Amino acid sequence: MSEQSFPICALADIPEGDSRGFSVQTPSGYQDIFLVRKQGRVFAYMNSCPHTGGPLDWVPDRFLNLDGELIQCATHAALFRIENGDCVAGPCAGQALTAVRVEVRNEEVFLLK
Repeated sequence: MSEQSFPICALADIPEGDSRGFSVQTPSGYQDIFLVRKQGRVFAYMNSCPHTGGPLDWVPDRFLNLDGELIQCATHAALFRIENGDCVAGPCAGQALTAVRVEVRNEEVFLLK
């Protein structure tokens, strides 16, 4: 059985060093996710803090701290590594964001299921 994929956006919709949130429809319903583009790679996570369960963005599409090096939770300023979602500071230290599987094909980003 082949893996299902669902288009999210064009790769160009996420500038290098930036992030963007999406609500994507899948057969199991809508999922709120966000993508971060760093050093030519795309990282994807559920838009849910492991500490509060609330969304991470402080304003729409703002998931990164001021220097763009870490993901930051808007509720309590917890910080997460972009590359693996591990919490490195804040009340959820030792926990991690829930990764979402994505793939870039033909300059488009797809959610994999």
